[in-house]
Amino acid sequence: MKILKIEGGCGYFLANSSGEWCKVDEIDKGELLHLLNRFLEEDVEMDAPDGSNLQNEVHKIVYSHIFQKLSALTESKSSFKDDSERLYFDEINKYSSV
Repeated sequence: MKILKIEGGCGYFLANSSGEWCKVDEIDKGELLHLLNRFLEEDVEMDAPDGSNLQNEVHKIVYSHIFQKLSALTESKSSFKDDSERLYFDEINKYSSV
C-alpha cells in the first residue's frame, strides 16, 4: 500500500481519517503517528523525492523530511519490532498461561 506519493509537482500522504490523499503541508501530529504505525505494521510504498518532481518548496521540505525519517527507520524496522517483542515476551507468556 502506498502511503506517500508525488503527483503534479506536489506531495501527498494517505490520510487515516478519510482514506483520501491529502497534501503534505496539511499533515498533523496524529496523521504522522498513523503513517509511522502503518509503516511499522505493513509493507508500504513511498515515491522517492528527487530534485525535479516536487516543485512546491513547502511540499519539497515536508515530504523530503518525512520520507528520510521513514527510510532511515527501514534499516532498523525488523530490529525495532524484535526488540519490542522481546521486551514484553516474559510478561506475555506469564499472563497468557494463567
